[in-house]
Amino acid sequence: MKVVIAGASGFLGTALRRALVAAGDDVRVLVRHEPRSRTEIAWNPVSHELDPSLIADTDAVICLSGAGIESQRWTAGYKRELRRSRIDTTSTIAHTLAGMAAADPSGGAHPSVLLNASAIGFYGDRGDDVLDERDGPGDGFLSDLVADWEAATRPAAAAGVRVAVLRTGLVLAASGGLLKRLIPFYKAGIGGKLASGRQYQSWISLTDELSAIRHILHSDAISGPVNLTGPDPVRNSEFSRQLGQVLHRPSLFPAPAFGVRIVLGEFANEGALASQRVLPNVLLEDGFTFAHKDIRSALQWAVEH
Repeated sequence: MKVVIAGASGFLGTALRRALVAAGDDVRVLVRHEPRSRTEIAWNPVSHELDPSLIADTDAVICLSGAGIESQRWTAGYKRELRRSRIDTTSTIAHTLAGMAAADPSGGAHPSVLLNASAIGFYGDRGDDVLDERDGPGDGFLSDLVADWEAATRPAAAAGVRVAVLRTGLVLAASGGLLKRLIPFYKAGIGGKLASGRQYQSWISLTDELSAIRHILHSDAISGPVNLTGPDPVRNSEFSRQLGQVLHRPSLFPAPAFGVRIVLGEFANEGALASQRVLPNVLLEDGFTFAHKDIRSALQWAVEH
């Protein structure tokens, strides 16, 4: 399969590119500089420029672009960057694919699949509610951002392209994401739950994340929102306890809610302290099998890879 990836240089994008190449796929990446090899395709999402002829012979596009949600405090300027980095990129790709589909209704010379990054932040802070793809959005900046991000794919879907939006949870790998930042604290013996620890965390191991994306890529039955989370979300207190046990370190130092809010600002309430009990029902109903069905096995795999 010939696949184009936008956002291939990030934590998830780098891992996905390697996984697809290892599986025998022909992978090309969208870049904002002069191409340095045949696998690079130049584009400029800021000015909505993507030459359709450069992706005409490919089968699918996977868009993972977006500035880090937790990378900086949510100033007014960074909120604009969070929106721009997601919506401009997605909109550019969706409109390009829509135009290609309109020019060639037979579908012979344009990508027929778009997998677009999204996030379980769509659901907002929902306490103990069990959520799946049928549930609507929550409240707050992050929920509104994700809803608008997903809406940016609509031109492609309206033109007949199969579109799936990947509502990803907490991806577990020692090489990146939140776990990379947490592990040093636990190894130093100062890890622990966040605030009360009662908030649910919906997680997925990196290997299951990559396998799920490949499954969706090849499954014509899947379109629309897809939760990329493990089948057993846990409370933060349990997550913290299991991480401490896997690392053979204590998890006795809780971070008080006020401290988390001081450090993370607005993201604390909508991210770190938000409770999201999200189930991957679309994947399960399509026959996807998770390698890691419980938090202990996922964390064990993550710290070993």
